[in-house]
Amino acid sequence: MIFIKITTAEILCVGTELLIGDIVNTNAAYISKALAEMGISQYHQSVVGDNVNRLTEALEEALSRSDLVITSGGLGPTYDDLTKETAAKLMGREMHTDAESLEAIKTYFEKTGRVMTPNNEKQALVPEGSVVFKNPNGTAPGIAIEDFERGKIIIMLPGPPRELEPMFRDSVKPYLLKFTDKVMLSRNINIFGLGESSVENILKDLMKVSTNPTVAPYVNTGEVRLRVTASAPTYEECEKLCKDMIEKIQTTEVGRYIYGIDAGSLENALLSKLIEKKLTFATAESCTGGLISKRMTDLAGSSAVYLGSIISYANEVKEKFLGVSADTLKAYGAVSEETAIEMARGARERLGADIAVSTTGIAGPGGGTDEKPVGLVYVAISSKRGERVKKLNIAPGRSVRDYVRYLAASNALYLALEEASEL
Repeated sequence: MIFIKITTAEILCVGTELLIGDIVNTNAAYISKALAEMGISQYHQSVVGDNVNRLTEALEEALSRSDLVITSGGLGPTYDDLTKETAAKLMGREMHTDAESLEAIKTYFEKTGRVMTPNNEKQALVPEGSVVFKNPNGTAPGIAIEDFERGKIIIMLPGPPRELEPMFRDSVKPYLLKFTDKVMLSRNINIFGLGESSVENILKDLMKVSTNPTVAPYVNTGEVRLRVTASAPTYEECEKLCKDMIEKIQTTEVGRYIYGIDAGSLENALLSKLIEKKLTFATAESCTGGLISKRMTDLAGSSAVYLGSIISYANEVKEKFLGVSADTLKAYGAVSEETAIEMARGARERLGADIAVSTTGIAGPGGGTDEKPVGLVYVAISSKRGERVKKLNIAPGRSVRDYVRYLAASNALYLALEEASEL
């Protein structure tokens, strides 16, 4: 019978290289998300260097306030890899060689064609009575020390993410589910065209009274993401709670700005819609300089629907390759509604796409005038339904070039998504 119930956890990442910034700590983010999915609350995270005294203090403090402590790092073969030994001493356990782990380490070296040095045998040492997690992707096994008397568990995982992540997914997660009686599920509502303050103002009363599921807003560049999180004994119950809340939010004023549920990004949502509708897409870019194209081609599978881009930074290219009229450029300028429309139309016709978008504007930091300031961008779209254009005044008073370009690209992707939904 299991007498430990895990409701709270703490993450302790070990390694001086993390403290001095030589390595980015991605393990904490991965473990945090996994714990949340299992309904295990987390209120603290720490990073400690390779020092026995400081590691002991950190472990003692973590155990004093949490049921579960998960460490990453410090399981290697060298003298400064001290996590196992420190945890074992703290929990009153002797170390011994785990024969299965030692054999697995020898096999790993044989398969990789490397020479196993004597210090690698240190990685097969585990605290007595511990649970050992196999590591098919490296040499250090994972370890769980259970203290049923205190109701505490320490789990020690290897530092390299390519070893930690599959070990957690395949071994640690099933192990931990024995100690918890609930799971958590989060769904994300993707919103574009409505600021965080407006979203919060519309949904404030709903968010205040919603405890299960909870609703929390997060800001991305030019977007808002609402995270709906439910807790229940099963994932099916969580799914039902989240679904009901999402449907409720969709009926509010926020609903018309929602472009996807768990879409990930505008480009992801657009790609899915284009594939669903069997539509092709092309771009004509001036101020964004290929950013829309990059965001699309970063996605696997985009070649099925994305035809290409004409980056027409110079007016001569707009004329020669997109068919923008010299008269239009002379009368209205490159940064104009008229030019944007002709660019989109030219891209659609010359690349043979169902939908094409264009961007032309002043990204800064220089080049702006009183009439056409930095941040002025025109985004146009062309399809068999015709053309339309959107005028943007991005971040007045700011000259953040990347910010202007990114928001211009996002607006172009959003226009394309709207259009694809109607075709």
